[in-house]
Amino acid sequence: MPWFAAHVIMSVRFKDGKQDKYPVWENIILVEAATDKEAWDQVRARAKEDEGDSRGSFTWGGRPASWVFAGVRKVIMSDYLGTQPQSGTEVTYSELEVATAEDLQKLVDGGRVDLTYVE
Repeated sequence: MPWFAAHVIMSVRFKDGKQDKYPVWENIILVEAATDKEAWDQVRARAKEDEGDSRGSFTWGGRPASWVFAGVRKVIMSDYLGTQPQSGTEVTYSELEVATAEDLQKLVDGGRVDLTYVE
């Protein structure tokens, strides 16, 4: 069966006061599934397991909060079709655009840069 890499979007929802920002994590989850549809179904179910507030102990920036499953952005079939991914297997990709070579270097270095997310 093929392996799929799913890009799951999780968001922080504050429990107190105004939701003045929306912290977001993009988590990559691997699933093994017979079909694309089965992979999407598995990923949605798996991602919902990460929702919650760690029994009331989760905070973000000192504020009480909860993780909320926002959705699945994309599911990509891995280039490896064996029994399990191996070292070096490409499991996902994202296409981005930056305006300049300097912006490209900032991106590589982990700096702040404006970019366009293509896919």
